Amino acid sequence: MAIVFISPKERQKVFFLGITAVFVLILLVIALSVFFSKPRAEITGQAALINPKININFKALESDQATYITPMGTIDKIFAYVAADAKGVVKTGVIAFPTEDEARKFLLDKGWNINKLEELEVGRENPFTPYYSL
Repeated sequence: MAIVFISPKERQKVFFLGITAVFVLILLVIALSVFFSKPRAEITGQAALINPKININFKALESDQATYITPMGTIDKIFAYVAADAKGVVKTGVIAFPTEDEARKFLLDKGWNINKLEELEVGRENPFTPYYSL
């Protein structure tokens, strides 16, 4: 019978240590070749700082299309009202005018007595809520 001086567990341990050492050595060679490599082509600083030539044609502002541009008007405010007509019938609704005085004048010109006139806030408190919920 042969005399074995190294046990099977020791052999397995040495085998795995050898494989690990070879693997680490290969990774080390790859890492060193990547980190210490130089670029193949020379890069000059002038190539990265090219200023484009931009020409603005201001004659477009003198064209027929641009001469008929009108400024945007004022945005009307929204008012909710409660008013009574000459017969005493209460009417409610919403109207849009630039100022509260103009809205009040419009309702009075119709012959209505204004009980309540208040400006409504435009938009919603949370714009991400859906309009219609099931």
